[in-house]
Amino acid sequence: MTDLRDLVAEELNLPVDPRASAMAVAIAAKHGAASRAVLFYGSCLREKQLDGLMLDFYLIVSDYGAAYDKRWLAVANRLIPPNVFYFEHDGLVAKYAVLSEEDFRRLTGPETSSVSVWARFAQPSRLAWAADEPARSRAIAAVARAAPTLLAAARPRSGEEPLALWRRAFTLTYSAELRAERKGRSGSVVDGDPERFERFTEPALAVARSIQPNGSWAWRRFEGKALSIVRLAKAAFTFAGGAEYIAWKINRHAGTNIQLKPWQQRHPLLAGISLLPRLLKSGAVR
Repeated sequence: MTDLRDLVAEELNLPVDPRASAMAVAIAAKHGAASRAVLFYGSCLREKQLDGLMLDFYLIVSDYGAAYDKRWLAVANRLIPPNVFYFEHDGLVAKYAVLSEEDFRRLTGPETSSVSVWARFAQPSRLAWAADEPARSRAIAAVARAAPTLLAAARPRSGEEPLALWRRAFTLTYSAELRAERKGRSGSVVDGDPERFERFTEPALAVARSIQPNGSWAWRRFEGKALSIVRLAKAAFTFAGGAEYIAWKINRHAGTNIQLKPWQQRHPLLAGISLLPRLLKSGAVR
């Protein structure tokens, strides 16, 4: 796995926008000594202008109990990882998910059928902050598990071109979560940096050939959509402005024009429940 780990380490160590880096430091500071690493990922990696966007981070912590002042947040994070929070710093806004080092490693690997984490970290990301070299090394090792897990689950076909394989793999993972993106969004992940995915193909496949995937895609779709609903419900209690964010996300990616009513703004959980049937019927969320 040395070649793949080297590629992952090189990518994670690429510089990020100084404002994103400062936000990562601020997120880590909020959770004190429990913070081990902060990863920056998502479409904002490719953006030069961050104002008006919502940045995406994962905060990796040593232990949930040490990361929170409130015990119920630690329990929620342990039972249904991750917790997701809204964050503002230096005029930018972000959301960040919290995972322990143990859960991060587990959820990037083939022992879990849930696609949420390994699908994201098979894509480009950056290590925006690390507490020390052991934390950096563990983050790199965990991220290096994601791409082989994805490709093993996709089951490469004989003669399949590398980029076609990646596009099909991400299409499968997008179908296994409630997504607000337009059709074709999964392919744009690959088309945004095709050279990167070409470089990662053989090293990732070399590891993927020894992996036995956990679960079928039918199960992953059932589990993933159910978990998406549960996590959205949980985020209603952890995510300030949760209803507004959900509406913004759907409008931005699905081309809709959802306007929340006052009662929906006050009750994000009920808002999500009330909106879901209409969104599923219209295809805005899949």
